[in-house]
Amino acid sequence: MINIKRVYEPAQPADGFRILVDRLWPRGIKKETAQVDLWAKEVAPSTELRKWFHHEEQHWPEFVKRYKAELKASDALAALLPEIKKHKAVTLLYGAKDEENNQAVVLRELLKAKL
Repeated sequence: MINIKRVYEPAQPADGFRILVDRLWPRGIKKETAQVDLWAKEVAPSTELRKWFHHEEQHWPEFVKRYKAELKASDALAALLPEIKKHKAVTLLYGAKDEENNQAVVLRELLKAKL
């Protein structure tokens, strides 16, 4: 099972293995208290794509297309799969305020298709 959750929400036992999928560490959260098991910044959107998207809803469809292309061109997703397969429950953590239009939504879809 792959869940997604804002990194600012409290950790729960049901989260299972917690993976941060942001390229930048979230503001205001100490690494010691974040309860992140793995920081997979390699699967996060590139800095250029993140800055272009800027969480503007009208850019969402193009962001998804570009982000999928970035992931396809890299081996980061394939490298993450074995780690995910080790756990019954995985939670992809992200820092964005938008709970529907963020990279974790896209990443979960791609990972589910590969499992």
